[in-house]
Amino acid sequence: MYDFDYHKPTTVADAVALLAADPDAKAVSGGHTLIPALKHRLNKPTSLVDLSGIAEMKGIKQVGNAIVIGAFTRHVEVATSALVKSTIPALAYLASHIGDNQVRNRGTIGGSVSNNDPAADYPSAVLGLGATIHTSSRKIPADEFFLGMFTTAMEPDELLVAIEFPIPEKAGYAKMKNPASRYVMAGAFVSKGPAGVRVAINGAAACVFRQAEMEAALAANWSPEAVAGIKQPADDMNSDIHGSAEYRAHLVTVMAKRAVAAAG
Repeated sequence: MYDFDYHKPTTVADAVALLAADPDAKAVSGGHTLIPALKHRLNKPTSLVDLSGIAEMKGIKQVGNAIVIGAFTRHVEVATSALVKSTIPALAYLASHIGDNQVRNRGTIGGSVSNNDPAADYPSAVLGLGATIHTSSRKIPADEFFLGMFTTAMEPDELLVAIEFPIPEKAGYAKMKNPASRYVMAGAFVSKGPAGVRVAINGAAACVFRQAEMEAALAANWSPEAVAGIKQPADDMNSDIHGSAEYRAHLVTVMAKRAVAAAG
């Protein structure tokens, strides 16, 4: 691991100032991606900006017809929140099935979403619920946030501060996970609510995406059978030692059916 300076600001403004002053600085929350990269010398930041001391980036609250979750809120807090369970149970279910106990007690929702790993769980909920990303300088709709593998619309000195989830009429999540890593091979988050009918697919491709054909089918008939005959093209699906593109395309339909069934 390389030498670096360490900062632990207590406000978002201070953290943004530190990042703006040093183009090679990196923000760190749970550290599940960054710390291994440092250990393997795959990343060489001049300084780390630890976000764990910023109180305004933590917590879960209801604001009108939405649930707002601070970026530094741990997975386990989302999974066990009585408020999340009563308003968006699919989101609590998703959080409870991320990694293992160690991961859930360390990882944060903001770190996961801003990292935008193709096999992460939270991006599907953000896109599938039509959430709004609150950063240190603006608000970004979910449809404009995820740009590609490990790429989002955020600027280098911009921080993800909170995520605003509209409370849906119903929602469900299902995934096929790699039995060793627990990362998503293919998953589907479906919802019906203020943002309309939405189907977000994660794990199967380079970036989370909406499945428009399934959305149209569910808008006409909300049932697992409505998506059962819809085949996801394999052209842009991931293919590796864990599963071919064709296998992942097949899983998209299977997971969408299960997610709709889970939503009720």
